[in-house]
Amino acid sequence: MQVRARIERISGEMTATERRIGAAILLDYPFAGLIPIQELAQKTNTSAPSISRFVTKLGFQGYAEFQRSLIAELKEGERSPVDLQRTAQPVEGAYLASFLSRSAAVMQGASTAISEAQFERICALLADPRRGVYFLGGRMSDTLLSFMSRHLRQARDKVHHLSPDPEAWPDHLLRMKPRDVLFVADFRRYQKSLERLTEGAVRERKVQAVVLTDRWLSPCAANATEVLAVPIDNGTLWDTYTGAFALIEAIVTRIAETHWTTTKTRIEAWDAMRLDFGDPDT
Repeated sequence: MQVRARIERISGEMTATERRIGAAILLDYPFAGLIPIQELAQKTNTSAPSISRFVTKLGFQGYAEFQRSLIAELKEGERSPVDLQRTAQPVEGAYLASFLSRSAAVMQGASTAISEAQFERICALLADPRRGVYFLGGRMSDTLLSFMSRHLRQARDKVHHLSPDPEAWPDHLLRMKPRDVLFVADFRRYQKSLERLTEGAVRERKVQAVVLTDRWLSPCAANATEVLAVPIDNGTLWDTYTGAFALIEAIVTRIAETHWTTTKTRIEAWDAMRLDFGDPDT
């Protein structure tokens, strides 16, 4: 279990001192937990023995083991396909059937990682016509958000997909208004540029950020209003976006069905304005 999950698990039974330590660690996760124990004690206005008792309550033998766990999480977040191939689980039997079975397990994992309440909150956020919605993903995951933004455009206006070129981002940032939504997808081997964009949009433009990521959490999550942490490991050399894609389809379908009158009107108007590049009738 990740350190973050351990802290959240015991949150209801923490003392005031432990809540202060836990909040400091989560505020700058995982880096706050990688500083020397005396420095963390000073930062939280506690003591080294208090921090030792806190990490013991989390299930660690001591502060050193606690830090090793955080370091292991960081390493997991940087694993490349070359690293993943070394520990890949061989597919047994018919390849396609086995692979699809793993994909089904990943989608099931996504359904348990995100609550219905959070799902409905995010759908309401993205459907709010008063808000502009901006999308951007990483090197591979931007394909997911291209699909998502194209579908959402058919249900509402003010939907924007940012260019992958950072030189174009200031133009989008200047358009953003307070309470607009920036939806970011960033999976392991996280992109520093996305972290800076999210931080700047939240700090300077006062937008609300939704971050779609994995269980090791993109650094973008530190500035997010909502974090969707979906499973991506299917035991092969590639991380899988099956769970993330299914979640995206669920979101855009839910929004379209909930606001069907608006969606239907917009699709009909959209179709009426399509240019016909086919051959003229003869």
